[in-house]
Amino acid sequence: MTAPMARPRPKGPVLITARWVVGHRNGRHCLIENGEVVFEDGAITFVGRGYAGPVAERRDHDNALVGPGFVDLDALSDLDTTILGYDNQPAAKKGRVWPRSYIDAGPYEMYSREELAFQKAYAFANLVRNGVTTALPIASLFYRAWGETVEEFTDAAHAAAGLGLRVYLGPAYRTGNQVVSDSGVIGTHYDEARGLAELEAAIAFAERVEGAAGGLIRAMLAPDRIETCTPELLRRTAAASRDLDIPVRQHACQSRIEYDLVLKQHGMSPPEWMASLGYLSERSLLPHGTYVSGSRHIDRPGRDLEIIRDAGATIVHCPLVSGRHGGTIDHFGRYREMGLKIGLGTDTAPPDMILNMQVGMILTRVMGGSAATIRSEDYYNAATIGGADALRRPDLGRLQPGARADINVFDLTRPHLGQVIDPIQTMMLAGHGRDFSDVIIDGRFVMENRMIAGRDETADNQRAQGQFEGLMARYPERTLHHPPTSEIFSSSFPVDRATDGPALWGSA
Repeated sequence: MTAPMARPRPKGPVLITARWVVGHRNGRHCLIENGEVVFEDGAITFVGRGYAGPVAERRDHDNALVGPGFVDLDALSDLDTTILGYDNQPAAKKGRVWPRSYIDAGPYEMYSREELAFQKAYAFANLVRNGVTTALPIASLFYRAWGETVEEFTDAAHAAAGLGLRVYLGPAYRTGNQVVSDSGVIGTHYDEARGLAELEAAIAFAERVEGAAGGLIRAMLAPDRIETCTPELLRRTAAASRDLDIPVRQHACQSRIEYDLVLKQHGMSPPEWMASLGYLSERSLLPHGTYVSGSRHIDRPGRDLEIIRDAGATIVHCPLVSGRHGGTIDHFGRYREMGLKIGLGTDTAPPDMILNMQVGMILTRVMGGSAATIRSEDYYNAATIGGADALRRPDLGRLQPGARADINVFDLTRPHLGQVIDPIQTMMLAGHGRDFSDVIIDGRFVMENRMIAGRDETADNQRAQGQFEGLMARYPERTLHHPPTSEIFSSSFPVDRATDGPALWGSA
């Protein structure tokens, strides 16, 4: 397929310098003081100090950390609905599980195609602002008629190509959906024919999109949560992934409801069930890997983690969204020691990979009972090398000759960062996504001095707010017993609204 291209690459070798550079040598990251990186035609040609070759353009970043761009395996591409469930629980009574009445009435798209296209463009720009250079988009299906559409992802491909973001794209599909009965019991509603048709459309899309925009756009398969899939859907998905040799992302082991539904329906845990179908492979990306046998969440004995490890699949760890819902893997250090492959995903707003790493480190140290359980570089590796290796892309996630020029620049002069002893430790201790000043993807300057060409951040935020409020207004239609929005979404404190008239708060 054809797609609009981002701004052109600079002509000739480009040299960038900084107080610190995260180079990659002998299979591991290393910190280069007063380092230099040179790239040309989208590829890195030199990393180190003392470059003596030709230079067409030079950019000095002074007191900054130049590092490999983050690889986000579960990248928020939504006007995130997590905030609507943050203090509004349980999910089944707050519109995050469809009631039977809504399914019987016929689910419908709550966003127009134009709104979905804006959603993707808005989210992609925010990923770049947070130092993400490779993204595998994820959005909620709660407000969809069923799965995502090819038309929507055609628009997403155009948005990514125009921006210059490296993406793996594939519309989410499913053969089932969670449903809550009038009595509050959660089960699954199936429409296998519809889901299989969506799979075929997703395969056709993958064949068409793979390698578009000069290789910035690649394909993936994205079946929805494991409890919304039938065996035939998983078998056909695995076959297509093998035939096309593309990643397949499958949300699994992310909630107690999911785990119990799969166990009830198939007599096996989610990993056991996937393994029995021959579904897992080195192409499998599995957010979130939290609810597994023998963990603090699941007291059932079993080999869930060993099954995932032995298949060569990757756990996509999303600590921020898991922690917000009271969960966490138990724990990063233990998973790594077991030999599990681990990458990272944002999955929620803000799409801040640094915040995810910070929360992940805190949760890991709490679960492990010691500050020595994990170190800063362990999470940084997961956000870079771990994600790249999960995609089987040795040319991503590291700055070394031959790798793609996917680079972020972290500004170490921001006053809230305090004093710097080690730049990676400083990032983990006090940094956030807004500290990235520049982002380079495939040798193109996608963000410079926090500015992205063609994006008006203020106007985008205003449009996003209006679109989001329109979605909220439709929530009663797909919420159990259809209460008004005032009952679905609680307020932190009593609200005195402008429509209530004058607010006389003066003294008597």
